[in-house]
Amino acid sequence: MSTLELPARINASPRPAVRTRREVPDLLIAGVLTALVLVLLAWNIDGFPTASDDEGTYLAQAWAVQEGRGLAHYTYWYDHPPLGWIQLAALAWLPAWLAPGLITVAAGRLVMLPVQAATLLLVYLVGRRSGLPKWGAALALLTLGLSPLFLTMGRQIYLDSFAVAWMLGAVALALSTRRHLWHYAAAGAATAIAILSKETILLVLPAVLLALWQNSARTSTRPWALGSYVTGLVLVGGFYPLYAVLRGELFPGADHVSLIGAWQFQLMSRDGSGSVFDASSGTNALVHSWLYYDRILLIGGLLAIVPALFARRLRPIGVAAAILTAVALRPGGYMPAMYVVQVLPFFALALAGVITTAVTRLEPRRDRRRAVAVAVVAVAALSFVVPRWYAGAERALTAADNAPYEQAAAYLSTRIPDPAGTTVVVDDVLWLDCVRAGYQPDRVIWFYKLDLDSEVAARLPGGWRDVDYLVSSPALRQDPSGLPTVGALLAHSTVVAEFGSSDGRIEIRKVDKENTP
Repeated sequence: MSTLELPARINASPRPAVRTRREVPDLLIAGVLTALVLVLLAWNIDGFPTASDDEGTYLAQAWAVQEGRGLAHYTYWYDHPPLGWIQLAALAWLPAWLAPGLITVAAGRLVMLPVQAATLLLVYLVGRRSGLPKWGAALALLTLGLSPLFLTMGRQIYLDSFAVAWMLGAVALALSTRRHLWHYAAAGAATAIAILSKETILLVLPAVLLALWQNSARTSTRPWALGSYVTGLVLVGGFYPLYAVLRGELFPGADHVSLIGAWQFQLMSRDGSGSVFDASSGTNALVHSWLYYDRILLIGGLLAIVPALFARRLRPIGVAAAILTAVALRPGGYMPAMYVVQVLPFFALALAGVITTAVTRLEPRRDRRRAVAVAVVAVAALSFVVPRWYAGAERALTAADNAPYEQAAAYLSTRIPDPAGTTVVVDDVLWLDCVRAGYQPDRVIWFYKLDLDSEVAARLPGGWRDVDYLVSSPALRQDPSGLPTVGALLAHSTVVAEFGSSDGRIEIRKVDKENTP
């Protein structure tokens, strides 16, 4: 029996643990389906979606780790735990080997392929260990992998993807059929790694604890299982606050960044994006953008939460989905664009689990009724789901949204005289491309830091007049009023090259230092 396989099925009568020659191994099923999804993810990964500033930031931070420059390419202020981009740095050989000619963000997305492969395999494994038959676990894998929203967000370089893979691993270990104590300790360690990859995945912790509690029910080892889990969680997770303590940056101070200060900002001081029920809020617009790509998985997963909570084997999945949904629906607070990455796997598992439960609860002897039910589900999927997903995924396979960035990167590497002596302000999508083109890292400045990092301000005693070129992108133009130096650069510069059109254009602007007050 393969290591992925579980004989348990929802509400199915026990059967002898005997494999027939016709039985297909779990690993083969999950492996083939994962490979098919990876082909779709990899196809046109450099063209769609448009590179985001966050992706460039994580790649630049990974570069800083690789080069021994600390945990970030600027002052590390504990905005996120660093383990996510440390993992990104460890996988950086993959894009350098497979696609050295692409712009940095486009090539860096190749790192996400093994991460998403692990996620898909773990979705299948968690489904099996939650009592789903093989076809039910396969349905969960395909529900996630074929979603246009997954094909869009799963390509992008987000810390959430690393965190989700580790948290799914923790759930799978907590549901281990062998119930070894080291499995529970490993589940705690995996939970800690997930949290240190992206702290918001901490929301799923109650679901892991519930899975462990249920899996160790009616056994004398339950206290030891919980103790092992907590031990693994604390031993691994404790390294992050210990790092802050050793650097004297645990508590806020006037002359340094701090871990607790960053937490205070994230939880209390950061501007919220509004309520999802407010049509004018940023959260409402963000949720509608998710629904634009895939209403089926988001609405279907939402509807599956309640029945999943009532099915014991599916309850941990339901709890995870319910908590993530409740946080998204809260009246205020900040909602990041990549938050949905954490939601999708649990929605896929909940939806597939509920569908599987509905089918398997039919009387085994009434084959005709079961056949009709399965046929209805199949026809509904073919006639309703497939056309909509195909329409949603078509752009992901054909668009060339990153062409302006590619053209701007080529211009900066070939048309600017003396790159090593040039100071250029860019968004983080192009930061690493400039560094690799010969610009000095200290003279390639992420626009966001011009007004918000005292270390950067010290490099520019003359303010905007010390800048030679500005690369104006949608991210940079988003809120120039909140960044006065960026606003001054836009006002005192001239476009020398422009790529793309409309709001997505990329402008190379030369700063006008003469004849200015």
